[in-house]
Amino acid sequence: MPTETIAVAMSGGVDSSTVAAMLRAEGYNVVGLTMQLWNQRRLAGHEGMPEQVQGRCCSIDDVYDARRVAEDLGIPYYVVNHEDRFENDVVRPFVQEYLSGRTPIPCSLCNNHLKFDQLLVTARQIGADLLATGHYARCEFDRERNRWLLKRAADPAKDQTYFLFGLTQEQLSRTRFPLGHMTKPQVREIARNHELALAEKPDSQEICFVPGGDYKRFIDAYLAEQGESLPDTSGELVTTDGKVLGRHVGIHNFTVGQRKGLGVATGSPLYVIQINGEKGQVTVGDGDQLLARSLLAHKLNWIAFDELREPVRVHAKIRHRHEPAPAVIENASNGEVRVTFDEPQRAITPGQAVVFYDRDIVVGGGWIAEVVR
Repeated sequence: MPTETIAVAMSGGVDSSTVAAMLRAEGYNVVGLTMQLWNQRRLAGHEGMPEQVQGRCCSIDDVYDARRVAEDLGIPYYVVNHEDRFENDVVRPFVQEYLSGRTPIPCSLCNNHLKFDQLLVTARQIGADLLATGHYARCEFDRERNRWLLKRAADPAKDQTYFLFGLTQEQLSRTRFPLGHMTKPQVREIARNHELALAEKPDSQEICFVPGGDYKRFIDAYLAEQGESLPDTSGELVTTDGKVLGRHVGIHNFTVGQRKGLGVATGSPLYVIQINGEKGQVTVGDGDQLLARSLLAHKLNWIAFDELREPVRVHAKIRHRHEPAPAVIENASNGEVRVTFDEPQRAITPGQAVVFYDRDIVVGGGWIAEVVR
């Protein structure tokens, strides 16, 4: 029976709670850790924000649920406050990216800067060399490569590797994903077998600090709370051939691929094709103009090897719900990587992540800097 201590990142959901129960049953000395990242009531009712916040990850109700599970399992439990770092490393970049005309992914930033950084530090401080989470992914050591590999989960519908591309070799060596070989129904059945009170708790669906997914209203409320004025990002709404259709009140109201709320009426559907943050210009066009075959990515992190030395064939994923598409990756200038797809892809969006796969292995990933047309 194992006797080492392992920390479990407990979010208050069924997945991480099941991980804690499984490891406790296997004989590990389990310690539960929950990160307090955002005061859910902070902007409630402010500038049109809802008074009640429900259905979001990392809420105060989730902290209560995680503590209850820890008490039922008889394991030590701690809440670690990282609100300041979360605001600096996740919330502010989220706001700044939207105001610059890009569409960010806060969950990836949170994983990179907090969950697999600060939690590992805390785990070691309490005597645990390993951290287990409820993510659906697999982590294995490959002796031939002499590297830790991140692999897609057995359940494709639940795979979360897209959000984990930023993990380093050191972080992977100390992280365990016990649910990587399971499906969600199997996890809920294990939770029932362990008589966990939240075995039937629904999954959270929203960004933890943006109620209702209304990021525009959140940005307004957040800047007002900070005593900052919403910068003037208004500008022209133009077609791909440069024809001016009108003006808009701010680029943060748009994202690539958007169809509704453009403020113009034409005889055929229009979509946001491109957002130029420097000019405050939003380019619109028909659906076919959303297609592009190439992009440039920066801030790369490699997992399957230490650096990209020559062109490599991969399957590249440009957003969470995107089916990875065949592509070639190769070094470009300024430390960027060019990704060229075999077939044009729809609505490639600057600010989103692009993650590279070799079958089920995560080769690496980075952030989309530019769409090449």
